Amino acid sequence: MKVIAIFWLCLFSHLVIAQEQELPPVNPKYNAEHAMVLVNHGSKIFALNKPGYEIPHDVQVLYQIDNPDVAFLNLIRDTDLITIKPQPFNIEHLIRGEEITIIANVYSGDYNQGGHLIYENREIVMSKQLYARPLKDLSESSKWQEYDMITLNGSERIYIHKITQAPSFNHLIFVDLVNACMQKFRTSKAVPENNELNYKFINCGTLKPLYYNQGI
Repeated sequence: MKVIAIFWLCLFSHLVIAQEQELPPVNPKYNAEHAMVLVNHGSKIFALNKPGYEIPHDVQVLYQIDNPDVAFLNLIRDTDLITIKPQPFNIEHLIRGEEITIIANVYSGDYNQGGHLIYENREIVMSKQLYARPLKDLSESSKWQEYDMITLNGSERIYIHKITQAPSFNHLIFVDLVNACMQKFRTSKAVPENNELNYKFINCGTLKPLYYNQGI
């Protein structure tokens, strides 16, 4: 009898915890076509959304995606810019850190600017959240730039620019750390050139610039 009582107590406890952790429904306003850029380091592939200042695009999200095959990895590694045009989905699932599968067309170049279609209706598994930030209560645009640091493993880091009020920019860089990196520094203007930003990380370690866009 004691064993049965313990069993039911444990079962009840798990049900209570599950109920307490149940999330509210996602906001339907965030259901949209969320353009993304695919980049890689080694065999890892990352998806970075192209954010905006208004709903449904007012978030910064970086996810690691499942690496489906060598050909797909080689495409991302050997192409200057890979963008994806997903079928509409609710990006709040990514803000929550959920694993979801999206269906997307994959383009060489920016699909909004004449990019070339490579894959149609490709399944892409968004498997691991690395970064999520709502674009709310933003700092004013200035020559001072601030970055958040994402730890991958060991000494491997990704630095992501914290988007400010307009004008601002999107910048992502991989660093295999040797020395500590400054996460806040001054640049020549509010929206500096890519080379100037990359140079700020030159003494941190081995660099791989991943993505830069002067406008969001």
